[in-house]
Amino acid sequence: MKKVGIIGSGIVARTLGNGFLKYGYEVMLGTRDTAKLTEWKENGGDNAHVGSFQDAARFGEIIVLAVTGRIAADVIDMAGPQNLHWKTVIDTTNPIGTAAPENGVLRYISSINESLMEQLQNRFPEIHFVKAFNSVGSAYMVDPAFEQKPSMFICGNNTTSRNQVKDILHTFGWEVEDMGKATAARAIEPLCMLWCIPGLQEGRWNHAFRLMKAN
Repeated sequence: MKKVGIIGSGIVARTLGNGFLKYGYEVMLGTRDTAKLTEWKENGGDNAHVGSFQDAARFGEIIVLAVTGRIAADVIDMAGPQNLHWKTVIDTTNPIGTAAPENGVLRYISSINESLMEQLQNRFPEIHFVKAFNSVGSAYMVDPAFEQKPSMFICGNNTTSRNQVKDILHTFGWEVEDMGKATAARAIEPLCMLWCIPGLQEGRWNHAFRLMKAN
């Protein structure tokens, strides 16, 4: 049984944790406050575990980074980068700032020419980051219920890690669009901005992206 360590304890972490449990993985959620995950652990059964950031980083063969983007680097430092070396780390984060959105458009702390994932990859070169799950709401991350399979856009420098994430996404009910190296995160991270506009302006959060292809 494959082991997944999820660094984070919010709705994204718990949703993906439940998805991995559903499909036969053993899962540990890492948090600074284990008490708030008591119910999640009880509901998850024998294969659901809770620990510190370091515990989750050591536990997982595959890691999910599911924290607020602006503290992602600090959380990796707390988890111990050495515990993540050469592992696939699914990066769900977005570089959302603290300023209020403008006309429904989120304010980002990154620039158009350097994504948050690139910053993380440059700071922690021994970690195999793969961007995924950043452009859809948590309600649709696992077994998304749409008329057609939606597209999940991914990128990362390590081909083996991208293939691992593709397998997970296919299991979770997604079509996968592999955009190649980490530089593609410059385009993938802003999809969160686009996804959020209908929600922030009109209260519509029940959508996802799909890449349409001509025959």
